[in-house]
Amino acid sequence: MKELKDRILKDGRALNETVLKVDSFLNHQVDAKLMYEMGTYFKEYFKNHGITRILTIESSGIAPTAMTALQMELPMVTLKKQQSKILNGEVYQTTVHSFTKAMNYELTLSKNYIHADDKVLIIDDFLANGEASLGAARLVEEAGATVAGIGIVIEKSFQVGRGKLEEKGYDVYSLARVAKLGKDLIEFLD
Repeated sequence: MKELKDRILKDGRALNETVLKVDSFLNHQVDAKLMYEMGTYFKEYFKNHGITRILTIESSGIAPTAMTALQMELPMVTLKKQQSKILNGEVYQTTVHSFTKAMNYELTLSKNYIHADDKVLIIDDFLANGEASLGAARLVEEAGATVAGIGIVIEKSFQVGRGKLEEKGYDVYSLARVAKLGKDLIEFLD
């Protein structure tokens, strides 16, 4: 997605070899028009996958996922990272390790918002080691549903995430694939 790559080059900041800061348009301040365009790309790629529901992990994936769900006219479900006082009992949970925060957290999905016959698209903001997407996929499969695809806004192609997801047979589509990061250096794969 050329518009996203251009925006990353203009406003993104590589802090080091593994951290790309894009908080000016993706995960702190949000560029709604750019999110809508992301939704258009995801809709176009996944339109023939039979998707019935779209999942994301709170919170940075919410904006592009909402725009995708809007355009595909499908329900969107946000997987929770925090313990909830009202989500108890009827949930699926799995432990996920966050590469960015270097910590584990419980990912939670209410059993009310997924069905065994669902074909699910998972959308996430970043793909590094694949742990978040794999955790989301575990919840989908625990519910008896099918992962129809995984959409990624920014993939760090120099890390192992894509390989782990493809090894499991998932169709992975990334809007921007970063080949290399360094202090003030951002290079794309394609």
